[in-house]
Amino acid sequence: MKSPLLIAIILTFVGLIAFIINWNLWEFFNGPMPGYQTLLFPGNLTLEYFWHPIFTEEVTFWPKLLMLMTGQFVVSFVAVYFISKIIR
Repeated sequence: MKSPLLIAIILTFVGLIAFIINWNLWEFFNGPMPGYQTLLFPGNLTLEYFWHPIFTEEVTFWPKLLMLMTGQFVVSFVAVYFISKIIR
């Protein structure tokens, strides 16, 4: 149980760093940062298929960032948990 939690925390932190870099360097990259969609895939998955049907797109920045990072953590944790159970 310790390993999935630690990996989910690390992946959430990596996702947050990727989001900050993407947000601040949008003009430098002329669009999204390369690898942004891959690094935040779990969070974007929950934004699109879980949070979006519940809320409209008029959610402000901070709650949407919290939803993104929550999804990043939960999906990462569940994926690593099940993969570790399959491997053992």
